[in-house]
Amino acid sequence: MTTIKEQLISKVAAEDNIPNCKITIVGAGSVGMACAICILMKELVDELALVDAEADKLRGETLDLLHGSIFLTTSKIVGGKDYSISKNSKLVIVTAGARQKEGESRLDLVQRNVAIMKSIIPNIIQHSPDCKIIIVTNPVDILTYVAWKISGLPVNCVFGSGCNLDSARFRYFIGEKLGIHPTSCHGWIVGEHGDSSVPLWSGVNVAGFPLKCLNPEIGSDSDKEQWKTVHKQVINRAHME
Repeated sequence: MTTIKEQLISKVAAEDNIPNCKITIVGAGSVGMACAICILMKELVDELALVDAEADKLRGETLDLLHGSIFLTTSKIVGGKDYSISKNSKLVIVTAGARQKEGESRLDLVQRNVAIMKSIIPNIIQHSPDCKIIIVTNPVDILTYVAWKISGLPVNCVFGSGCNLDSARFRYFIGEKLGIHPTSCHGWIVGEHGDSSVPLWSGVNVAGFPLKCLNPEIGSDSDKEQWKTVHKQVINRAHME
């Protein structure tokens, strides 16, 4: 006797088990799940894999995504502790790592998170040797370099989220100070993510008009409007990660 499934669905060709575009996220915390939601809502993949050491949390997060899959186009969402589920990933996003403690600098995190990278990166490469890797874990700049060295991948295959996030925050706080939507505000933060980042005040503009033309002292100690506090807001927000 055939089952309902067998009567309803008949295979006309062998199933292809290799995804066309697969992304794996290592770490199912708040940042990892934010990445997952963005990827799914933008319909970037045909398979999404989540890897985390905490099995119960991972199962809950994966089920939440699966139960909402009626609103998504991604055909396959999987989660597990074993890195084998990351096999054939085109991109791996690493968000897992120890969190910064109160009073602890980002550099204090290095040794703890380097040890974590040493356990994560080889497993990723074993199952997806041709993938690209994005590092989000802090201190992100140092750990991106560490991940690149451990992975053995070409230098253009391992990236850090770095000052992309700082620049987004910079634009938001500029807009907040001016009462303008941040999409009309433009500016960049360069250097190392966090305390030692550098704001490029000469490039700050609103709809293409440089603010330095209106206030030549912008961002300096002699700036009466104290625009440098905008950069301090960016740094303070980074401490909350």
